[in-house]
Amino acid sequence: MRVSKFEDLLVWQKSIDLAITVYKLYAKNQDWGFKNQIQRASVSIANNIAEGFDRSSDKEFKRFLFIALGSASEVRSMNYLSFKLNYVSAEEFNKCNNSLIEISKMLNGLSRSLNRNEVKYL
Repeated sequence: MRVSKFEDLLVWQKSIDLAITVYKLYAKNQDWGFKNQIQRASVSIANNIAEGFDRSSDKEFKRFLFIALGSASEVRSMNYLSFKLNYVSAEEFNKCNNSLIEISKMLNGLSRSLNRNEVKYL
């Protein structure tokens, strides 16, 4: 598979969609510390994918994918807390959680494909 820019990566696109969802979910939340942390962590997923991609080295890209995976885990953990604190509904929780699980699987799959040199840069 030939990829010329990070915007072509489906995992990056889904990460951007997730960040938008998180920003909208917490737009009116006044728990500033919680709100800022979950928003920053959600943006970090997409940003680390982009930064790693533009390092133009599979080793560096893989390192940043693992950082993105860590950010996804952080958002997922905070999503559970947010549900327990009644900041989000069960439906909102499930939507975010399913998206985070999908993104995590995609990050792991992309990382594995880098081991097999399946991703090529232009």
